[in-house]
Amino acid sequence: MTNTTLKPGWRRVKFGDVVRLSKGRSQDPLADGIERYVGLEHLEPGDLRIRSWGNVADGVTFTSVFQPGQVLFGKRRAYQRKVAVADFSGVCSGDIYVLETKDAQVLLPDLLPFICQTDAFFDHAVGTSAGSLSPRTNWSSLAEFELALPTSLTEQAALLNVLSAQQGSIDSISECKRLAGIALESFLTEVFEAVPDVAPLQSMCKPIVRGIDSPGPEIDGGVPYVRIAEMTGPEGIRLANLKRTSKEIADGYPESRLDEGDIVVALRGVVGMPVRTPAEAAGANLSRGTARVSVLDHYIPGYVYWALKSPRVRREVLRFATGWKGEDLREITLTELRSLSMPTVDKAMQMQIAESAETLAQATVTLSGRAESARTLMKVFSEQVLEGESRVHGS
Repeated sequence: MTNTTLKPGWRRVKFGDVVRLSKGRSQDPLADGIERYVGLEHLEPGDLRIRSWGNVADGVTFTSVFQPGQVLFGKRRAYQRKVAVADFSGVCSGDIYVLETKDAQVLLPDLLPFICQTDAFFDHAVGTSAGSLSPRTNWSSLAEFELALPTSLTEQAALLNVLSAQQGSIDSISECKRLAGIALESFLTEVFEAVPDVAPLQSMCKPIVRGIDSPGPEIDGGVPYVRIAEMTGPEGIRLANLKRTSKEIADGYPESRLDEGDIVVALRGVVGMPVRTPAEAAGANLSRGTARVSVLDHYIPGYVYWALKSPRVRREVLRFATGWKGEDLREITLTELRSLSMPTVDKAMQMQIAESAETLAQATVTLSGRAESARTLMKVFSEQVLEGESRVHGS
């Protein structure tokens, strides 16, 4: 039998005993000199840095104030694992908790974000969330989370040194990834802005159609279909998450059944977002919130894909997008999608542009993989050093 006890000098405490919820508020952030705001969309899963934000001068209704060093934790859809450390002041969404150490002589402030990144903490947050469409956890539930903590600040500092060094490596890789993304965005801007000739998207492909109106209940062994929720994976489509409908329903929508290389475009949410269909998703169908773009032979699918991702075409998509009540509620119609003005060049130039964009994108993918591997190692190490357990074997 294996018994588990805490290491000497460690104790078990409740989260709310050592951490507090900041109550700072600003009813008029602009008048109070606050320049930036942070929403859930600005927090990246697994990334402790805040790498994007909005400008208060553009208009915002957020009132929760945060300061440098405080921890921002996404309480809505906690399974997305959004937690970050602020390195500037601002206001944030009400769906973000602003956390801080109660007493720096009990818990080092810089150790708090690493605690909030552990599986145990997220499991507790998800397990205490309520709501079906947009589950949220609450502070009283988070405060009950139990964790192990060294009583010695010297030992806490030693743990922090190791964790910070690992985080530094992750930050360096992430910065390289960011710069690679900027290079790709600059390339897409420079290339497509310079093309004088345009044609409607519909002229480049077979009839653009949307997916199944009502896929019905989940059917084991049925035909998979792609929803907007599955359009965010590293491979383009999260294959493991695909829902399945009956063959009878899917057969009623033969035009939206996917072939390898087809482009799936989001009609709602992040409107106009394109992803490519991998071989593993060939034969799948679509949901009503997505559309199939199957490129004709005299166009290069990769060229059309990168044109759709270009700032030039994105601007037109956003002009069409209606129903602005937040990013999740925007929509573009099939008619508008079909009429998008696409830059057109000869096939040889299409190939050259597509290949150059792929090369730049691959650098981002490679760095993403390295960053993810580094985060996985970091998570494993964090779990081990912050569990505070000493394993004793006996009978």
